[in-house]
Amino acid sequence: MSHPPHIFDRALLRRRLARAARGPCDFLAHRVAEDFVYRLAGVSRAFPRALDYGSPHPATANALCAPGRTIVRAAPSLETATGADLVIDEEFLPFAPEKFDLVFSALSLQWVNDLPGAFAQLRRSLAPDGLLLAAMVGGQSFLELRHCLTQAQEEVEGGASPRVFPFVDLRDLGGLLQRAGFGLPVADCDAFTVRYDNLFSLLRDLRGMGATNILAAGARRPLKRSVLLRAAELYQQDFADPDGRIRASVEILWLSGWAPHESQQKPLRPGSAQVPLSSVLGDKSQF
Repeated sequence: MSHPPHIFDRALLRRRLARAARGPCDFLAHRVAEDFVYRLAGVSRAFPRALDYGSPHPATANALCAPGRTIVRAAPSLETATGADLVIDEEFLPFAPEKFDLVFSALSLQWVNDLPGAFAQLRRSLAPDGLLLAAMVGGQSFLELRHCLTQAQEEVEGGASPRVFPFVDLRDLGGLLQRAGFGLPVADCDAFTVRYDNLFSLLRDLRGMGATNILAAGARRPLKRSVLLRAAELYQQDFADPDGRIRASVEILWLSGWAPHESQQKPLRPGSAQVPLSSVLGDKSQF
């Protein structure tokens, strides 16, 4: 049996999140929480038993509180567990099968080593016709920062060390959900831009979100001051607006899938169509 890749240092992640909890940068958490409310508003289900799966910030759990809904908040660390019911390792869920009607996760899945395995465990924890709804950081996020740090390190030190973790591709998420047994999988992207006064303001926010380097094989020593200063120059040179503020691209990947149930829509069998395609397209000579 093959073992999942050990990409992230999960113990280091918990320390990063603990540090962030003491002075959190939460604008992204609140934006995502508002989107969760909007997306669930279009679903005509009550979801009385819900699980907050590893979200490092309570904003989404707070936003989804509703009469008749019990939310079990499973935090990723003791330091982020204020108001939570328990602390979990997202890669090893302690819940019985079919325990929840809704599982939601806000900005946690991008740090899971075994994403297919996590999806399989979440699928088992959902009752029939239960919903998984999750948001995770996507691969186009902070491209400008990655470019500037890599170029600055190559110029100053003659080479770049691994500091940015790999992201899952949006096109792969639907297949991963299907492989885990979810029905009606959907994946989409919310891309936007955040502006900062300078590189150091951006780095301060990333630190406040616990989103700094946690690669198992990544460099542990801090970047040299000379590298950071050169990266700040490059950022200002290549990614600044006319008013002098710099741009940071952010991509949030949204995914949803349902635990199978007999009431759900199913695709027709090949060859079972009752209406000829020509009657739908009309006279092909018109195209």
